[in-house]
Amino acid sequence: MGEYVPDFLRQRAFLTPARTGLIFGEKTWSFKDVHEEVKNYASKLKAAGVKTGDYVGLLVKNSEKAVFLIYALQQAGAVTVMLNHRLTSQELSWQLQDAEASYLFYDDEFEEISAQIGQKSWISYSMNELSKLNSALMAEQETVDLQAVCSIMYTSGTTGKPKGVLQTYGNHWWSAVGSALNLGLREEDTWLCAMPLFHISGYSILMKSVIYGMTVRLYKQFDEQLINQDLINGKATMMSVVSSMLSRLLEQSELPYHDSFRCMLLGGGPAPKPLLEQCTKRSIPIFQTYGMTETSSQIVTLAPEYSLTKIGSAGKPLYPCQIKVVKNGKAKDRDAEGEIVVKGPNVTPGYLHREEANNESFTEGWFHTGDIGRLDEEGFLYVLDRRSDLIISGGENIYPAEIESALLAHKDIKEAGVIGVADDQWGQVPVAFIVAAQPLDEGQLHEFCLQYLAKYKVPKQYYTVNQLPRNASNKLLRRELKEEYDRRLNQ
Repeated sequence: MGEYVPDFLRQRAFLTPARTGLIFGEKTWSFKDVHEEVKNYASKLKAAGVKTGDYVGLLVKNSEKAVFLIYALQQAGAVTVMLNHRLTSQELSWQLQDAEASYLFYDDEFEEISAQIGQKSWISYSMNELSKLNSALMAEQETVDLQAVCSIMYTSGTTGKPKGVLQTYGNHWWSAVGSALNLGLREEDTWLCAMPLFHISGYSILMKSVIYGMTVRLYKQFDEQLINQDLINGKATMMSVVSSMLSRLLEQSELPYHDSFRCMLLGGGPAPKPLLEQCTKRSIPIFQTYGMTETSSQIVTLAPEYSLTKIGSAGKPLYPCQIKVVKNGKAKDRDAEGEIVVKGPNVTPGYLHREEANNESFTEGWFHTGDIGRLDEEGFLYVLDRRSDLIISGGENIYPAEIESALLAHKDIKEAGVIGVADDQWGQVPVAFIVAAQPLDEGQLHEFCLQYLAKYKVPKQYYTVNQLPRNASNKLLRRELKEEYDRRLNQ
């Protein structure tokens, strides 16, 4: 049995039609305007043949057209497969095939990569081609089933094979509700969105917008000079960032933000303490948060009144959610390290076509994050590591196994081990250790990897070694690679 509520955008346009819903560049749209645009896009989708239940790939950059198309796919009852435009054609094609997508819609600037992806089980349309279709009458969706899948976002697994995270309408609803109960909600709120919409951090802001009746000020890309100016001038009250973005904002300007700015939501992994202290000195209301694609954005966030007394903590779970720290299946005492497991109505029902991963990741409704953390005596979560092997570079998740797999495709590489190392600009970057059959040129290795990996996943340095450190069961010991890297760095 489904659990039906009024369609999010339709209801919002009915409740507060004149309220500003979207700002992009110099243009502004009320929720009524957004709804009208979305109905037009939905009619184009109908003409293209999109049906309820279709899986539809979306390859777009941040723009008003992307927003309208995202909402239109919801209106059409389609499941949107959000695609990271930084990936290679091979990676994108794999995700589309795994999702068994029926359609791919893409920005005109991605014409070349779309041609490389080709048309396999799906039909492709550029934005321009879609706009030229004759409109077809589409019955407006009046309700949505909270249990129905709304969106899918791919996240890398420890094996290097991406997994499609299922996100239901209910997941998005409860994520928005939980956030509002923690951060509060004001009529004048405007959320500045410089996060990509293909990320849950960006997509969730669009969902909050229609659920709250909140303005979204959208940026095509992160621009620290423009964003600082807008925050100084009071054009937003809230913003989501990762550490690398926040560092760039702080470096670009020392002017204070407008008094109306009330929340800088900081996610994407543990934040350096000096960065948090710098924000405190400059009276920037910084709130650390912990979340992931599988939890439809944040699941743990530091409440405002603890921002100074609990520096470094991600906070406590959002109101509808629960967290535990476990080891070998048993809950750990306070201040003891272990795996973070979470539970709540915003947590994914599972991974698409990944029964084995689902069995491994869920225990009696609890989701095993694979991340290491601890809870203090008062129940505040401290995230110690975003998965033992995970590299977080500029907010992007990178798994070493995926890079190693690409390197091992090279005929002259016998073994490969990848770790993340500290980087001033990106937080972390990958470096590779290789066992090679003959000397290899770094430039050629770089070009080779670009055939298989998005640019941000390509190692920044390569070290040739005689052998890689492994244990008795032949498992790669990354901690020893990190020690080797430190030794070389200090020589």
